[in-house]
Amino acid sequence: MALDITGKIIQILPSTTGTSKAGKDWVKQEFIVETQEAYPKKICVGLMGEKVQELKKYVPGNEVKVSLNIESREYQGKWYTNINAWRIEPASASAAAAASHSGGSDEPMNHAEPEHNYSQETSTDDLPF
Repeated sequence: MALDITGKIIQILPSTTGTSKAGKDWVKQEFIVETQEAYPKKICVGLMGEKVQELKKYVPGNEVKVSLNIESREYQGKWYTNINAWRIEPASASAAAAASHSGGSDEPMNHAEPEHNYSQETSTDDLPF
C-alpha cells in the first residue's frame, strides 16, 4: 500500500544500526510527522539504508511530503506495523512541481463534466423496476 502524506517534521529520532542474519550492516532512522488536518495526527515514519541520508536535509519544523508504504507482519502471534518512507521531499517543491505540470497557470483547471439539460428530454415512465 503506497500513500503520500504532507505535514511538519516535529521530531527526528536517533538512528539505529545493526547486522542482518546474512552479515550485512543496516541503518534505520525514524521521524515524526504531524499532519495538517482539522484533527492533526502524529505519525512515526521510518527510513532504511541510503534513504537515511536524505533525512539529514531536514530539521524539525520543515514542511515535507512523504511517500510511504504501510506493512504489517506477524511474529509469535502478535502483529507489528511498519510505516516506511521511500521518498521525502519539501512540501513546497511538490506544489511547485504540480503547478509546472499544469502549464504554470495560476487559474485552477476545470475538469467538470458539462451540465446535462434534462428539461429538453421527453419524460417517459419506462423504468425497469
